[in-house]
Amino acid sequence: MSKIKIFLILSGYQLTWLSCVFGELLYNSWSPGLFCGLVFVFICFLNTPNRQKFLITVLSISLIGYFFDSVMIFFEIYKFHTSLSFGLLPVWMLILWPSFSSLFDEVFVFFSEYKILAILLGSILGPITYFSGEPLGLITINNIHLFFILMPIFWAILMMIYVFFLVNLKFK
Repeated sequence: MSKIKIFLILSGYQLTWLSCVFGELLYNSWSPGLFCGLVFVFICFLNTPNRQKFLITVLSISLIGYFFDSVMIFFEIYKFHTSLSFGLLPVWMLILWPSFSSLFDEVFVFFSEYKILAILLGSILGPITYFSGEPLGLITINNIHLFFILMPIFWAILMMIYVFFLVNLKFK
C-alpha cells in the first residue's frame, strides 16, 4: 500500500477522533464526531480492495470494543461525560470504534509480521489513549488500579485476535 494512502487513512481517523472528542468538549455535541466518522468509514469501505474482509474486521473489532467499554462502564471503572448516550456508551463511540477498526484493514497489516510488537504496543497505547481523556474532562476513571490492570489485558487480547485471526482472513 502506498504511503500516501496510509497517511490519508491515519489522518481520517485522527480527524474523526478529534471531531468526537472536541465536538463533545467544545460544543457539547455528539454530531460532529458521528458525521465525520460516518464519512470516514464510508470512504474507507469504498476504497478497500476487499469489502467483505473490511466489514468482518470492522464489525469484529467494534463489537469487542463496544462490549468491553460497556462492561467497564457498567462496573463503574470509568465513566464518559457525554451529551448523549446510546445504552452505556456515548453516541460518538458508536462511530469511533468502527473508525479505529478501519485502521486494521490496511494500515495495521504490517503487524502480522511483528505479532509481539503489536500486542505490546496495543497494551500500552490503548490504555494511554483512554487515560488521556481524563485531563480533558471527557472521562472519569473511578478505579485506577482496575483500569490499569484490565485495559492492557483487553488491548493485548484485541491485538492478538487481530494478528492471529483477522489479518489472515481470505475472501474472493
